Amino acid sequence: MAILLFHSTYGLRPAVQVAAERLRAAGHEVVVPDLFGGLVVDTVEDGRAIRDELGVDELLARAVRAAAPHLESGLVYAGFSLGAALAQNLALADENARGLLLMHGTSDIADGTRAASGELPVQLHVADPDPFEPHDWQTAWYLQMQRAGGDIEVYRYPGAGHLFTDDGLADYDAESAESAWRLAMEFVAETSGRADSAAAR
Repeated sequence: MAILLFHSTYGLRPAVQVAAERLRAAGHEVVVPDLFGGLVVDTVEDGRAIRDELGVDELLARAVRAAAPHLESGLVYAGFSLGAALAQNLALADENARGLLLMHGTSDIADGTRAASGELPVQLHVADPDPFEPHDWQTAWYLQMQRAGGDIEVYRYPGAGHLFTDDGLADYDAESAESAWRLAMEFVAETSGRADSAAAR
C-alpha cells in the first residue's frame, strides 16, 4: 500500500518533501506528484494564479495520472490544502482507497456521492478559525462526508495559521504541527494495519 501525497497551492515546497520523508521513515511508500511542473511560490495569490491558469480539470487529470500506477494495491490519499481537495476527489472515486488524510483543506461533495470503497477512513486537520475552511462549511462538509460513507475524525487547532504544518510559512505553529503529525502517523499506521489484515484473509 502506498500514500499519494499532494502539495498545496504553494507548489512542491520543502515541507511537503519533509512530510513524505517522515512517512517513509515509518515504513510507508510515499508518492509525491509535482502538479505544478516545478513551480513553487511564496504567496497564496501566486499559487492561485497557477491553479487558475492550469484549471481544476487539468490538476485533477494530473492527480489521476499520478495515482494510476498504484490503484490496484490500494492507496491512502493525502494532501495539503488544495492537495487535500484533490485527494478527497480521488479517494471517493477509488474502489480500492484505504484512507483519506486531509491537512488544512476539504472539497465539496456532490449530493448522492458514495465512497466507491464503501466505508472510507477520513482524518481532517484544520486551523480554528480558518478563513479558507469556515465553520459553516466544515459542518456541511462533515454531514456530506458522512452520507458519502466517510468514517471521519476532525482535529481543530485554535490559533494556528491555515498551513500550520509548513515551517517555511508565516502560518507555521510548531505545537499544532507536532500534534497533527502524531495523530496523522497513527491514522496512517492503523489504516495500513487494516489493509494488511484484509489482505491476509
